[in-house]
Amino acid sequence: MVERVICYRAPTTVADVDAIADWLAERVDATVETRERFLDVHRTDGLAERFAEARVRSPYDRDTGNAMLGTIRYEERALENPEREGGVLYDGVGIQRALNAALPAAERGLETLHVAVLDRAIGTWGDHDGRWHKRVNVLGQPAIVSVPGLYEAPAKPEEYYKEKQRHALLSGDTPPREVLENRVDGEFLIEDDPRTTDALCGYVLQAYDVLETGEAFCDREGCRLYNAHYHEGLIEAQLRDPEFCDEHDRLYGTA
Repeated sequence: MVERVICYRAPTTVADVDAIADWLAERVDATVETRERFLDVHRTDGLAERFAEARVRSPYDRDTGNAMLGTIRYEERALENPEREGGVLYDGVGIQRALNAALPAAERGLETLHVAVLDRAIGTWGDHDGRWHKRVNVLGQPAIVSVPGLYEAPAKPEEYYKEKQRHALLSGDTPPREVLENRVDGEFLIEDDPRTTDALCGYVLQAYDVLETGEAFCDREGCRLYNAHYHEGLIEAQLRDPEFCDEHDRLYGTA
């Protein structure tokens, strides 16, 4: 049984982890607290090497890692100056193992859940189709919640990708938010979206729920515990009422 949840801030993102922790504390039977960035609080000497080992080489290559000195130096700089990191996809399970090893032994038990909100893109390998898939979270100890994953993992409307490609051909860069929102039908979240904090609440609760109940995700669309594969489903589950299906409302509802 989870007695304590520790959420770690992601200062280079718009995610308000203190607000997420407050939301969670109203819904779970555990104490909830926040700490500074996980990669600062639990920094270990070999962490840069572990991140280098977890780098995804190619979307269709199961093997990961780049042990070249330059890559390790990059990861060292990214740990010290996280605002300079970007554009790299990491094996979420590999990162989870590295962060678990960095936890103090006294806090590694499952009665204390650590939730590392990260500014890194993470993925998991799909045996069914032989490719990497970006994820919003990787459940376990510690649970990893990827802020970039919130924007990048669920599929957006097809017109979004067409408009992005069209704009890139004309100007060489990414279209501004207002262009995408005005020209693309359907709802979606993009980088630094003001709805980021609200949307992440459910993904943090998913990390608690799997340890508490042994069941991962909910199969009912519209529930905060639903694992949405499209942005429309994400918005329906995380940003619209009701928050939960009937079953999970009995566990986590506040009414």
